[in-house]
Amino acid sequence: MANNQQYKTGEKAPESGKYKVDKLQNGNSSQDNTTINLNKGDQFPPSPSENEAAYWVKSS
Repeated sequence: MANNQQYKTGEKAPESGKYKVDKLQNGNSSQDNTTINLNKGDQFPPSPSENEAAYWVKSS
């Protein structure tokens, strides 16, 4: 079962892993398919392509 927990730009990663942008916090969808690696405690960045606050989800 997939974990669809969303994390906002500025929050800290609860666990190490790969994350991708789900959507932008302003409500717009994101065309960003970039996957990033974060370590536990790292801060979620803005969307790499739009440079806007985003909601992130664990990618796998």
